[in-house]
Amino acid sequence: MDAMTAPPRAALTRRHLLVGAVLVGAVAGCGSLRDVAGADTPKDSTETFPVSHSDAVWRQLLTPEQYDVLRNAGTEAPYSSPLNDEHRAGTFGCAGCALDLFSSTTKFDSGTGWPSFWKPLDDAVIQKQDDSIGMSRTEIRCRQCGGHLGHVFDDGPQPTGLRYCMDGVAMTFRPA
Repeated sequence: MDAMTAPPRAALTRRHLLVGAVLVGAVAGCGSLRDVAGADTPKDSTETFPVSHSDAVWRQLLTPEQYDVLRNAGTEAPYSSPLNDEHRAGTFGCAGCALDLFSSTTKFDSGTGWPSFWKPLDDAVIQKQDDSIGMSRTEIRCRQCGGHLGHVFDDGPQPTGLRYCMDGVAMTFRPA
């Protein structure tokens, strides 16, 4: 193709760079895209849970990374959690309240960089519609403390066909 017949290319403008810089700055300042989108976070929820603490106590109990995910619905970087490579028999629990969430027998390698499971333990998690960041997803929270754990998608293995994509920093592991 010559220059006369080539399809037009979108030009990178100062506006694109400015909008991108503002978004990057906002995310860096807020800690998560959810904060930028103004979506409901466990920290801001009006729901009540069997385990609840003031924001100050949550900050004392959790590491900064755990707080960001569990209370602000942040997301850890892919492949950053040691639990992604945890293959021993045992139970994955909530880092916020120690509730058992997933059996290692339902864990699988999704190739996404986050610990993934095809089924939670009975009565361990709750689902919440998440329309933040311009997409519709199903958020997974701990039933006992309301902490954000991740999201569930319908591209997992059988027998459920579901992929519970969890933030490893939001969980602990107890070997069997």
